[in-house]
Amino acid sequence: MSTFDFLKVRRLYIDYDNLDQELLNEVIREEPSFQWCISCGCCTATCSAGNHTTFNIRRISLILRRGEVEGLEEELKKCMLCGKCTLVCPRDIQLRNVVMNIKKIVLKKKTA
Repeated sequence: MSTFDFLKVRRLYIDYDNLDQELLNEVIREEPSFQWCISCGCCTATCSAGNHTTFNIRRISLILRRGEVEGLEEELKKCMLCGKCTLVCPRDIQLRNVVMNIKKIVLKKKTA
């Protein structure tokens, strides 16, 4: 019996039960305030790096929550660490610390 190639179609949903949450958990352990992020986008709206490059701190948050770490290091290099995102965050998340911690964790995993 033929499947008509229906099983080869890319799924259009994210299976959160089978994601690698290791990096996210390590970031939350280093900066506990990050777990309260509601992905509102205030950080992205005020981001100086985002005005001049394709950097988007909200997208970094979503990538982490999805367990996707490919390209994360290159994206984080665009951050200028100015701290504007921290100033406007309605949940008072220390996003500058989050970015620095992600860089540190990714570098540690890369050298290990």
